[in-house]
Amino acid sequence: MADQEEEDFQLEESEELFEHHRIVTDPAQNPLRIDKFLMDRLPNTSRNKLQLAAKSGYIMVNGKVVKSNYKVKPGDVVTVELPHPVREIKLIPEDIPLNIVYEDDHLIVINKQAGIVVHPGYGNYSGTLVNGLIHHFDQLPANTQHGIPRPGLVHRLDKLTTGLMVIGKTEEAMMKLSEQFFERTTERRYTALVWGDMDEDGTVTGHLGRSLKDRKVMTVFPDEDYGKHAVTHYKVLKKLRYVTLVECKLETGRTHQIRVHMKYIKHPLFGDAEYGGDKILKGTTFSKYRQFVTNCFNGLNRQALHARTLGFTHPSTGERMQFTSDLPEDMLWVIDRWEKYMEQHNA
Repeated sequence: MADQEEEDFQLEESEELFEHHRIVTDPAQNPLRIDKFLMDRLPNTSRNKLQLAAKSGYIMVNGKVVKSNYKVKPGDVVTVELPHPVREIKLIPEDIPLNIVYEDDHLIVINKQAGIVVHPGYGNYSGTLVNGLIHHFDQLPANTQHGIPRPGLVHRLDKLTTGLMVIGKTEEAMMKLSEQFFERTTERRYTALVWGDMDEDGTVTGHLGRSLKDRKVMTVFPDEDYGKHAVTHYKVLKKLRYVTLVECKLETGRTHQIRVHMKYIKHPLFGDAEYGGDKILKGTTFSKYRQFVTNCFNGLNRQALHARTLGFTHPSTGERMQFTSDLPEDMLWVIDRWEKYMEQHNA
């Protein structure tokens, strides 16, 4: 189950994951292994931690990733990103409104709203979905990973993504649901509005991992040396001139998977500030069009992504269950605007 934990429980994209250091070596610097060099300059940092950081691509010299045996030279610009130390988090119940789609003695299905972080972590110690869950439901099964409590959680959605999530109410339910996500027997379909005119359905395959340039975002790597195998199937639902409404079906569940894969094929999600979709990427240069798109951005104010369909096997009864959630109002509004724009310009 280790791979599942890494796959489904990444920190929220709004969290500051790392402490950053930038050091310029002295003009008279003697050649010295970079792990030893940094040990003398970064307090409370072990050599083993620095070696692991180098192996994971967290240490760069003059903009390039280096190994721990790299020897620094005069004038080198060394940048280091180290994970923040784990802080003990005390969960506080908070009366956060939850849109409960289904509930029984074993599980809960909710429709998550935009703007709420799923679980506590660095920079988000309160106001999360988990804080709301423990207020509304007693005795959710314990689930602490990487020092972060996530009672009942078996998967997650990004802060600004809306849609369906399932939560286990018992230890058995949580474990059996987690196994289904790990074995890829769940069904997850998302609706997304993407930039560009997409003509055909397709599949995106690409290994996903944290960008070596910006650790807050993910990127596609060309081979298996970096990142994890990820597959997204997409289907064209409606062509809207300069944007397209698509359905994305996840075969795997990596952090930001749909958002990164769509950017990779040059169709970033509309409004996605992290992956370049918050700029005018297609269309004319007319000022009226620019104003139209700006109004759409203002009306949505997030990536146009909704977890619309969720299917799984009930952990107790064995019944196959499937839930569908209507698109949220902000996405419906933007889609309606594009439909009217297309009608006006095709008339």
